[in-house]
Amino acid sequence: MSDAALNAIPTDLLTYQLTDQFLVQRASKEDLSEVLAIYNQSIPSKQATANLALVTVDERAAWFDEHLSSLTRPIYVVKMAREDGDTAPAKSQVVAWGSFSDLYARTAYHISTEVSIYLNQDYQGKGLGSLLTRWMLTEAPNLGIRNVIALVFAHNQPSLGLFRKLGFEQWGYMPAVCDMEGFIADVVMLGKAVTSDDISDKASETI
Repeated sequence: MSDAALNAIPTDLLTYQLTDQFLVQRASKEDLSEVLAIYNQSIPSKQATANLALVTVDERAAWFDEHLSSLTRPIYVVKMAREDGDTAPAKSQVVAWGSFSDLYARTAYHISTEVSIYLNQDYQGKGLGSLLTRWMLTEAPNLGIRNVIALVFAHNQPSLGLFRKLGFEQWGYMPAVCDMEGFIADVVMLGKAVTSDDISDKASETI
């Protein structure tokens, strides 16, 4: 990435209204511990990640910093809106987060990215995952992304249902690729092409 592109990363994080209850913005350094807390919640179920042991801040600091310094591969965090009507997020925990990551490190793959979505367990099953994913799909063309890919365990029916509901199609199937220490898991590759036309469907407003 050029120096000009790096300098274009906003220092004052824009906040977007998802609903009256939820706000979303690019992650900041202060969000790392809460992002990892949500990620660690997902590990014991063996449904959402191939990590089998809890991760620490030190182990993930470099990964987090790489996303923070990237113009095109951000991490977004969802926070509660303030009850007093102030447009700043409440001083509460991150309730969900999502990221765009390189699908593959080779330069020609820059138009395609992997999407990841993680929710605090207290906010699952309430439509927040769909809300955040839809919003990220409308952001993708602004980041130079043309294809969004989700890699999902075949036994993770809720996530498969979510992405299929949002128009993702099966682009690949990898049988028996993960040893989950108790069972062998298949992985489904789901993909969706996005264009600048999708931006017109964006429901959220910058505040």
